[in-house]
Amino acid sequence: MKKPAYGSIGLGIVLLLLGVLLLFTNRTAAAIPSLIGLALIYQGWVNNRRAGIIFGHSMIVVGAYLITWGLYLLPELSPVFLDIVLGPLFWGIISLMGGVYANYHGFCKCINSSKG
Repeated sequence: MKKPAYGSIGLGIVLLLLGVLLLFTNRTAAAIPSLIGLALIYQGWVNNRRAGIIFGHSMIVVGAYLITWGLYLLPELSPVFLDIVLGPLFWGIISLMGGVYANYHGFCKCINSSKG
């Protein structure tokens, strides 16, 4: 068994706590950081190819949801830098690209080789 990836576990715990804190503010998207955090904790603990592919697919689903939500909110947002960067459309595109990268990385030789 490979050694756990503590950086991934730490980031997952931070996102999980952020999601729990957002639940108390009655935000609609409070579950998204929690789900991403749980996926990162799982990926960091198991640290194998299958966990990376599961994480990649979950990021694609979250990214598609955020892109749809961002397109719905687009007429209401102003063209200010913070509205663009903090909006769900921006983070949906980032999540979608990250999910595609995680799926691609799950099939490359650096994960499949048994060096350590």
